[in-house]
Amino acid sequence: MNGKIVITGLGFGDEHALSLGTLKLLESAGRLFLRTDKHPVVRWIRERGISFETMDEVYRRHSAFEQVYEEIAERLLREADTGETVVYAVPGHPRVAERTTVLLLKRGPERGIDVSVQGGHSFLDPLFTSLGIDPVEGFQLLDGTALDAGRIDPRGHVVIAQVYDRMTASDVKLTLMDVYPDDHPVTVASACGIPGKERTVCVPLYELDHEDRFDDLTTVYVPPVRDDRNLYGRFEFLEGIIRTLRGPDGCPWDRKQTHESLRPYLLEEAHEFLEAVAEDDPEAMADELGDILLQVMLHAQIASESGDFDIHEVIGRLSDKMIRRHPHVFGEGKAETAEEVKANWERIKRQERGGEAEPGILSGIPKGLPALSLAHALQKKAAKVGFDWDRVEEVFGKIYEELDELQRAENGKAIEDEFGDLLFAVVNLSRFLKVDPELALLGACRKFRRRFGHIEQRARESGRRLQEMSLEEMDQWWNEAKQSEK
Repeated sequence: MNGKIVITGLGFGDEHALSLGTLKLLESAGRLFLRTDKHPVVRWIRERGISFETMDEVYRRHSAFEQVYEEIAERLLREADTGETVVYAVPGHPRVAERTTVLLLKRGPERGIDVSVQGGHSFLDPLFTSLGIDPVEGFQLLDGTALDAGRIDPRGHVVIAQVYDRMTASDVKLTLMDVYPDDHPVTVASACGIPGKERTVCVPLYELDHEDRFDDLTTVYVPPVRDDRNLYGRFEFLEGIIRTLRGPDGCPWDRKQTHESLRPYLLEEAHEFLEAVAEDDPEAMADELGDILLQVMLHAQIASESGDFDIHEVIGRLSDKMIRRHPHVFGEGKAETAEEVKANWERIKRQERGGEAEPGILSGIPKGLPALSLAHALQKKAAKVGFDWDRVEEVFGKIYEELDELQRAENGKAIEDEFGDLLFAVVNLSRFLKVDPELALLGACRKFRRRFGHIEQRARESGRRLQEMSLEEMDQWWNEAKQSEK
């Protein structure tokens, strides 16, 4: 016959705050286990002659807390397997920041053991009293041993538990600095509600771990940010900006935009980002990615106003797609090389189409791509099924052929056609040489702009106008710029 486990809380540390029911449970327990004796109420329990066992030796056997909690839960379940009623007492409230409670409530029923939770004041009540804050304003309770910057909302009160030593405080500080200004005030609060032991100190965030002021009863409190500038990096703040711009009192230009009118800006911003990458300018890259994100946000806001979709659906669809198409990362699939990943990606795409007929080889290539990129993409797709030259010499031959036909073209339409064929052949050469034609031409444009700028600068230094100079003189300065690049 299986027994039962009753989990109770020892409160925040003041024995006077223990309920009568908790006291009676402790006194009547046949087997009483404490998670730890490092709690102010334990001394008082000893003085009352209540016998107990602690799990402190489990902490000494393991370096990771999860291992500690696993062993504690397993030991208690084994004790209950004998048919006894086991009382397990934890600091604070059993349902607040107590991993062993979660494990016992899950695994007890699986083994036919009744697990119940009874009483206990959490540390939150005296903490809110000491800090003078109202939790109804909104607060987060987070674990200092597993703090994730992505989960922190700086607009509300943030309470970080289990900051029990300077090493943990240092990790907490570094994580908080990803969200808050370095000098944001934080409060280190220990033993709140315990007469004679309570202490709180407010320090700037960068000093959080400068002193050894941490123990098992320490909590870090982070107040909300009050300056909107500290929220500029938050996605939801950006959402609000875009809504405002498109709102009745927003910007006339933003309000009049449509999906169609914004199309050229997305292409423009994408090319400006490519230029920043080519120039290896991280600051410019960050700026240009922001401009691209602006286009995404505007399109999503326009769609939300018509009820089609919103930015969260965009993100949700992307997250779903990334997980679905990366089974080798998020599932049981395997892919050891980039080629295998691409093959899996295409296979999954076909499955997503619900078994429809195999699409055309050239399907899926956006028609709105810049011409060089479109030609490159079309040729790559065709080459996958063998529609391609075997050797680069054959491509050179095709280029000479197209150049000869261009030279013999007699009218505007023919010249345009032959010129297009020549460019298409040159793009084919770029594939054989493993060069992206769009990026190559962009590089040539940047080079031209840089060298021509040198010519202009030299003309200004000489006090002359370009219109007054000969091509030979300008060409001399062009070569001068070219030599300086080597």
